Amino acid sequence: MKPSPFEYHAPDSLEQALDLMSQHAGEGKILAGGQSLVPAMNFRVAQPGALIDLNRVGELSYIREAGDVMHVGAMTRERHLEFDPSIAKRIPLLTEATPFIAHPQIRNRGTIGGSIVNADPAAELPVLMLALNARLKAKNVSGERWIDAQDFFAGMFTTALEPDEILVEIELPFMPPRTGWSFMEVAPRAGDYALMGVAVLVTLDDAGKCGRARLVYLNAGDGPVDAKEAAKMLQGEKLNDTLIVSAAAVASEQEITPFGNMHASPEFQRHLANVLTTKALKQAMQRAEENLQ
Repeated sequence: MKPSPFEYHAPDSLEQALDLMSQHAGEGKILAGGQSLVPAMNFRVAQPGALIDLNRVGELSYIREAGDVMHVGAMTRERHLEFDPSIAKRIPLLTEATPFIAHPQIRNRGTIGGSIVNADPAAELPVLMLALNARLKAKNVSGERWIDAQDFFAGMFTTALEPDEILVEIELPFMPPRTGWSFMEVAPRAGDYALMGVAVLVTLDDAGKCGRARLVYLNAGDGPVDAKEAAKMLQGEKLNDTLIVSAAAVASEQEITPFGNMHASPEFQRHLANVLTTKALKQAMQRAEENLQ
């Protein structure tokens, strides 16, 4: 199929792009990497009246350290996240998880901002933003605002962005000392959408107990699913196999709501979540203990 008719604009600056979004509020759609939007337009799932291409707006592509946070421009390609040494040093969970995003050819063009705004429940980057406590900067002609990741994702393919706003930057805090991490998913084939996936962070206190834990799932609901009750079970405790198994059971049986698909029933997705959580927690705990030494 072919997309429905639309106007095409290729601004050279963010200011021009914001002006165009203001003019076409409600009808305008941002083109970043186009890896999700273009197929949706071809199938007429998305039918924007105007397409505003940001690929000439170079000011939105960067990775910068500032204090104890990383600033990433929304037009930064996913491939750059994968290989950036400062990301690997400061936020290794992001480095570990990015290769799971589709295929290298997709990551060469796909952008961090495009994936986040698409808000696909089966995508990796929204889950990582929530797990890492990211903040997202939205901008329009009137000004800018920061949105916490936990408030940004409003449902399947839906975000807190207003019709005239553009996501321009992602702020990611460095992972704390004594933190272990793990990202695991299961897909029918490498590069396919995952049947289930989880991002895990475990931060140990000086006594080696779990001071903080985070378990966030993909393809487990209508957006990234933060298993808060399972995480609470781990806090203040010395992690062991019994506790990890119990937390995995709570997360997979009580906190996620997988829909199932042609490849997996909801019951099988819950089983995968249980297994992945157990493995990921053990790996994160091991890495956190290594960071204590």
